[in-house]
Amino acid sequence: MARPNSTVVVIVGEQAGRIVAGLDGLANVRAVARTGDDGDGVRVREAAAQSHAAYVVHDLDPLAGVGAAWAGFFDATAPAGTLEVAVEAALSSLRTEAAALPDYYVVLDPDGLGDTAKHWWFGVLAGASPNRVVPAAPSVGAVRDLLGGLRSGRWWPDPPDEWLRGLGRVVPDRAPLAAP
Repeated sequence: MARPNSTVVVIVGEQAGRIVAGLDGLANVRAVARTGDDGDGVRVREAAAQSHAAYVVHDLDPLAGVGAAWAGFFDATAPAGTLEVAVEAALSSLRTEAAALPDYYVVLDPDGLGDTAKHWWFGVLAGASPNRVVPAAPSVGAVRDLLGGLRSGRWWPDPPDEWLRGLGRVVPDRAPLAAP
């Protein structure tokens, strides 16, 4: 998958689909929400690759499996090996360009997240690439206003292999936690 010409923003949180749908039609924004018939995200990835809008906003998180496995690893709710399998699957998707890391993650309602999830978003991910993980209220207006003010920062570690494979050593309460 070729790197899009647009700034790619992934919206995450319980209201992500609703927020993405609400952003559709804004000037310079191509918003594509996942649907039940697009389970593997092909439609979302194609829209992102073909768009010439300033922003492509969607809710297809390429690291969703890794984040869930990381939380499960530290909350002791996932079987042994789940994190390693999720990391290798993500790395495979990134290498084959079936998935790409977004320019930004917008995390909806960070105060409503559990402790481990907060550490995933604002400790682990924000630690890997400051300014690329941004908190937002779960409203279309809040996210719309946020888009124009996104700050640049260093890109995700490239290649991501060492960073992702080292996640099992990043303990939630010891990961530096940026204020959401």
